[in-house]
Amino acid sequence: MDAAEQVHAKFLAALERGTLRRRSNLGLAEAGLAPARAAALLHSQMTSRQLDRLSRKLQARGEGFYTIGSSGHEGNAVLAEASRTDDIAFLHYRDAAFQIHRASRVPGETPAWDMLLSFTASAEDPISGGRHKVLGSKRLMIPPQTSTIASHLPKAVGAAFSIGIARRMGWNDTVLASDGVVICSFGDASANHSTAVGALNTAAWAAFQNTPMPIVFVCEDNGIGISTRTPPGWIEAAWSNRAGLRYIAADGCDLADAHRAAREAIDFARAKRKPVYLHLKTVRLYGHAGNDMQLAYLSKDHIAADEARDPLLASAALLIEEGVMTAAEIADEYNAIEASLAAAVEQAIRRPKLKDAAEVMASIVPPRREGGDRPPAPAEARAALFADEASAMAKPQHMAKLISWGLADVLLQYPNAIVCGEDVGPKGGVYACTQKLHQRFGSARVINTLLDEQAILGLAIGAAHNNLLPLPEVQFLAYVHNAEDQIRGEAATLPFFSNGQFTNPMVLRIAGLPYQKGFGGHFHNDNSLAVFRDIPGVILAVPSNGRDAVAMLRECVRLAHEEQRVVVFVEPIALYMTRDLHAEGDGEMTGLYPPPGEHVVRIGEPGVHGDGADLAIVTYGNGTFLARQAQKLLAAQGVAARVIDLRWLAPLPEEALLAATAPCAHVLIVDECRVTGSQSEALMALFAERQPDKPTTRLAATDSFIPLARAATHTLPSRDMIVARALEMVRG
Repeated sequence: MDAAEQVHAKFLAALERGTLRRRSNLGLAEAGLAPARAAALLHSQMTSRQLDRLSRKLQARGEGFYTIGSSGHEGNAVLAEASRTDDIAFLHYRDAAFQIHRASRVPGETPAWDMLLSFTASAEDPISGGRHKVLGSKRLMIPPQTSTIASHLPKAVGAAFSIGIARRMGWNDTVLASDGVVICSFGDASANHSTAVGALNTAAWAAFQNTPMPIVFVCEDNGIGISTRTPPGWIEAAWSNRAGLRYIAADGCDLADAHRAAREAIDFARAKRKPVYLHLKTVRLYGHAGNDMQLAYLSKDHIAADEARDPLLASAALLIEEGVMTAAEIADEYNAIEASLAAAVEQAIRRPKLKDAAEVMASIVPPRREGGDRPPAPAEARAALFADEASAMAKPQHMAKLISWGLADVLLQYPNAIVCGEDVGPKGGVYACTQKLHQRFGSARVINTLLDEQAILGLAIGAAHNNLLPLPEVQFLAYVHNAEDQIRGEAATLPFFSNGQFTNPMVLRIAGLPYQKGFGGHFHNDNSLAVFRDIPGVILAVPSNGRDAVAMLRECVRLAHEEQRVVVFVEPIALYMTRDLHAEGDGEMTGLYPPPGEHVVRIGEPGVHGDGADLAIVTYGNGTFLARQAQKLLAAQGVAARVIDLRWLAPLPEEALLAATAPCAHVLIVDECRVTGSQSEALMALFAERQPDKPTTRLAATDSFIPLARAATHTLPSRDMIVARALEMVRG
């Protein structure tokens, strides 16, 4: 007999024979649970169980596509009972009972039908639109979650942190209530993942400093991760005595004990604004998923012991002994749920599916925010903000200074904007790009974080859930790789898996790219942007000079605020302080600070330097700096070149590039990133496909990490290399 059917039969047999046993002596009154609410909880648990059984039958018919069930974890329904329906919940994938029970408290919800549409990948699935089987609901404050490795914990911490920050900012247009609590659940195996450990550490680190952190971490401990056992007692030993973290344990298979603990945890987090680690000891029935054979790694005795801990057995026993329901009534209700689902699923199977690629991709780009336009700050406010730097603003400045002023203008224009990252506060950042922001806007809006890129990005994602506009900073491009899944697997996928209902717009600023002088090595000279280029929906921008940096930063913020986009803004470190282009003292890399509206660069607009028709040099960032130097040397040798500054690397502005290069006889692509995986690959493909008769070649960095000292530029394109390749192309 199938494992699910075996557990099902045992439950019905125990009801019929009267062999049910409670798991504790704790009664409903002691757990603070009214009889009617206990009956409602059992109904939610049984609905979740029947859906699990049905999902396996659908898979066998070729009509269902997800069998990671919630059986054995149905005790998490008590969290939905003990919390408010406006408490945002980032859920473990075994928390169907939570969503079902929360839905039962909100009029008009049809959780079972919604999950059937999700099982069958219907385009009418109200959360993902048929893109994935996920728990989630906009009305229920449950963002969709596909993570199996606890990558949702950092954003849950960010959401909890944002509640207190918004209050300090005086920002009231929030999604989360000022006394709200964040619920975040995960499994015991995922608790060992670096993402989870980092997020828990961040919450404890904040709470240790009395920073409000109203979050309940729920570890649903079933003792195993797929086939790898969790050492007995490990979770308690690891987390029960952690500074800044309240630890509460309960039997998640016992309805009364689980509710008692859930209410205690949520009440504590709400009243004290402190994090709680709620350790619910659960059981996993059937194995990890439909095709997982537990006998390959567990003994029959172990499996039998787990089945004896079935929470439905204990919940039914509790209600029977307290006189809430009879065994016959429970059996009838359980069977009625099965019959209702069996009838409904035949309709769900016939509901429309996603028809083509366009429908699949429709939610990659989130919907535009209604009424999102934000006018620039009044002239009087700007004058007051920059009063101490008026004389400096009248003179040309380098990129770092212009970016600093640009960020100040953004914070003034957008009262919900925050800057966060390591050292962005009083220090003003490693390169002074956030200089004076902390002094001008305070610690609620310019936030020094701990040294953890996952925490920085999680803070941004969670804050965006609460209608803040985050501008996180990662100090160096190489450091992003410690946390890239926060962009790839969390931020970018949220609109896709929620059919555009949930978004987490942000502008991620990163100092990066090569050519640094005096300080470097690979970890400060990373020349690879591939991690961002292949993430659907993410915008990637790279400026090549200070005035463009300000204009593009404003456009990036507009895209985040009005169009709810995730934007990555990579600032070339080597150009931060660069003042001269051709000769010492020429000042051609400096510029006057452009007030809002004066210098505008829209997404997809490349920069064009010169109008030569012999050669188009297509490049970006440091490559633009080098190409403009080469352009002058080429002119002295009779070659008329124009430099096309990409500015926007993703999505690639294909039509604009083709138009800009159309008058030119040759195209030379200069890419400071590596040959393999660089932008040059896509550019070469573009010109080969769309302009096959035009001679095109590329000059890119070699496939090497970057060393320290004088050797740092050996692997990179140079001005002289550009000149030599250009002359070779034009003259043959």
